Order: sequence, then structure tokens, then C-alpha cells
Amino acid sequence: MKKILLLMLVVMLTACGKSEPVETVNSLVANPARLKELREQCKTDRAKLGDELCNRVAEATNRQFFGSGKAPYTPPKDSPKF
Repeated sequence: MKKILLLMLVVMLTACGKSEPVETVNSLVANPARLKELREQCKTDRAKLGDELCNRVAEATNRQFFGSGKAPYTPPKDSPKF
């Protein structure tokens, strides 16, 4: 019985530990300073950060540059004169 209680205590303490914050694409787009910082880190030390996070950084950079992609193309009313 004591072993089970000890095991449960260890599991509970492990579960209560502080976890690292997960950087999502949307959170990175909302925080340009953090995005810039992570982009620099991915350039210099991709192995340390990992491919998953650097791929999220790349996707957030694309979304920041291209926007949401919901703006329709509106051609000019007059054709260009060359």
C-alpha cells in the first residue's frame, strides 16, 4: 500500500511540474519580437531548437508576410498603357 501511495505522489509531483510554453503559429504572428528572435536562433542553431519549432517559425513568417490570404485580387479598372 505504501508503494502505491509513493508512486502516486511521484506521479502527481511530476504532473505538476512547469512545462515549456508551446509556441504556436498564431502566437508567433501576434508577437513579432518573439518571432524575430526565434528566426535568428533558427538561422544560427537549428539543431538546438528543433525542426518542429523552426517550421512553425517559418510558417508564422509566411503568414506575417502574405497576410491571411483572404484579401481578393482586385485588378485595376483601366488597363495599363505601355
